[in-house]
This record gives sequence, C-alpha cells and structure tokens, in this order.
Amino acid sequence: MPAVNPEILQWARTTAGMLPEIAAHKLDIGDARGVSGVERLAALEDGTVQPTPALLRRMAEQYRRPLVSFYLKSVPRKGNRGEDFRTLPEQRDPGENALLDALLRDLKTRQGLLRAALEDDEDTRPLAYIGSATQKMGVQAVGRAIATVIGFSRDAFRSARNPDVAFKELRANVENVGIYVLLVGNLGNYLTTLSVNTFRGIALADPIAPFVVINAGDAKTAWSFTLLHELAHLWLGASGVSGPVTADIAIERFCNDVASEMLVPSAEIEALALPRKFDMDAAGAAIENFAAARNVSRSMVAYKLYRGQRLSAAQWESLHQHYRELWVQQRERRKGERPESGAGPNPNVVLRSWLGPALLDTTKRLLRTGDLSTTRASKVLGIKPTRVGTILQLSEPPEQRRG
Repeated sequence: MPAVNPEILQWARTTAGMLPEIAAHKLDIGDARGVSGVERLAALEDGTVQPTPALLRRMAEQYRRPLVSFYLKSVPRKGNRGEDFRTLPEQRDPGENALLDALLRDLKTRQGLLRAALEDDEDTRPLAYIGSATQKMGVQAVGRAIATVIGFSRDAFRSARNPDVAFKELRANVENVGIYVLLVGNLGNYLTTLSVNTFRGIALADPIAPFVVINAGDAKTAWSFTLLHELAHLWLGASGVSGPVTADIAIERFCNDVASEMLVPSAEIEALALPRKFDMDAAGAAIENFAAARNVSRSMVAYKLYRGQRLSAAQWESLHQHYRELWVQQRERRKGERPESGAGPNPNVVLRSWLGPALLDTTKRLLRTGDLSTTRASKVLGIKPTRVGTILQLSEPPEQRRG
C-alpha cells in the first residue's frame, strides 16, 4: 500500500469542518497506552504514524471524500464555489465555510450525475431560459420573464392558507419547468448544521439540471423569497452562494429586488402607512399585518421599505435583527413544546420533502429506465443505496446494479 501524505489527512479534516476532538470521536480513535485520541490523530496528521486501510475508509466516509483522494501526492487546489455573493470574507466563519465547501462538492457531484443521466435521455432538451437575462434588462423585465415561465400568480400566492402552503405551490410551479429545488440544513447530522449567515440559498445554473438549494434552517416565511432570488441568479446564468439579505453586493441587490418586487410591488410598499416618527413597536405592528396578509416575511417588507427609502439603513438593520431574534425565540419555544420521544416527524417524510418531488420523480424514472443504477441514484439523492427503495416509495426494491 502506498504511503499517505499526512498533509492530505489534515486537509481532508479541516475542509470537512471538523475540529480534532470531533474528528477523533467520529473516526473512533480513542485513548490508548496513555495517549489521547486527539494526540493519536495529530500523530497521523504529522506523519509520525501511517493510517491503516480501515481507518482511511472511515476518514473517507466521515470527511465526505472519495477514498482515492487520500492517495493524492499533494493537497489539491481549492474547488470553485461559483461566485460568492455573500458579505465580506472577514465576516465569515472558517469552520462553517469548510462545511459549505463540503456541501457544494456534494451538490455538484449530485447535479453532475443527474445531468449525465438526463443527457442519455432522448427526450431531454436544454432549458432556454437559463442565462437568458441580464441586469441591464432591469428588475421589472427579469421578474416578468421569470413569472411568465413558471406561471407565477401573485394573487394565487397570497390566497394560499399560509406561507408554508404558498411556498409548496410556488416550488411546484418552479419544478414543473425543469428546475430542481432542494432544502438542505446540514451534511447529515446536527453537528454539521449550516447557519443562514453561511448560506441562505445556492444557485447552480445548468441548462439540463439546474439546482436551487434553500437553507432549511431559515424561517419558512423566507423560503419563497429565497427561491425567487435564486431563480433570478439562474436567469442571469450566475451560479453561486447567497447569504443574508443584508449583503451589499450589486448582483445580490438586483436579485433581492427582483424577488421582492415579484412578491410585493413597490407601489404597495409606498402605500403602507408608518408612524411619522420611527417607533419600533408601531412600525413592527404595521409591517407584521402587511406581511401576514401577503404570505411574505416581515424582514422582506422591511427590506423593501429600506430600498424605497422609507426606512434608514439603521432602522432596517434594527428591524431585521429584531425579527431574527423573534424567529429564534419562536423556534426554541416550539422545540420545547415537542414530546420527548415517539412523536417527532417521520425522517423519511422529512427527507422526501427536502429533496422535492422533481428530484424524486426524475430519479425514480431514470432508475426504472436503467439510465441510473441504484448506486448512482443513491448518490443523486444523497442517501445510502439501501434506502433508495424506501425514499422513492418503490413497490419492489430496486435491482442492485453497480456503476
């Protein structure tokens, strides 16, 4: 067996976003002969000790890297995230950025496998609207172009029972035209949860298998806005990562404006009555009622007021932070109200919801036609091969074809 470059081991761990203590635990490297598990891991990473084949397999699984990558001669160059539409680099958490890089590698692999399978399908046609717009067209024109393709009706969106139902109907419209909309909150467990400060949405522009990824950890009232924001990126042909709505980057402001204008026209914002002298409680109540009637988030309404110069930057920031704190409090309160055991949501139902009907249906179809093997289908879905039949709700277990 060829020797492993110890720099590869450290690179694989750090890009997976794992501290040595967590990595030692997940790799089952325990204390031995008076040496702690963390010290034993350090010995592997400085080249004092070579890893066994079994340990390398565990590293490949836990660090989410192909086994072959551990036999590279040197650390590979950093992968391309696409354009990074977030805030300044010094404001980003290095640990969460490592998780984000791992997520993007995973998403691009899944998208690539799906695209390859779809290209083998004679009925597949490139989606002409991907990359069909420019910022020079203006906010209104790009918004109309998106609405026309997906059949978006503002009245129908607002008539939905609540923001959750409104999002589901919007998502269905988007997926019906060939875009895959995924919800992602972590890399498989709560230790790898990605905050909305790290990413709120991801657009992977591709004429065959375009992906929109929404942070499932964000408020549900924000999902529709994020979806429309990422659609604007697809129409611009701009793959990349989007962060909080406060990001002061030209393309982010443009996509924010497209999404918010589709949901709430500026004319309605101009008619929203606010107290002459800014008062957090009074302004908050007016925004709350306005947002609830339109199935949109309070932060989005406040953002529109700021963009329309009805609120100052400081007032917008105060309201945005206030709404964020309220949402966190409500989320924690709901967690506390859940029964301790036995009554939580079915994990298979949750996973199907996060994957979305379009990805599930397409994977099922390609699996049945033989364009995807069970192994590749599992990679597209981000699950183990043994779960494919359950998640796709197949009447019979899929044939275990490899490749």
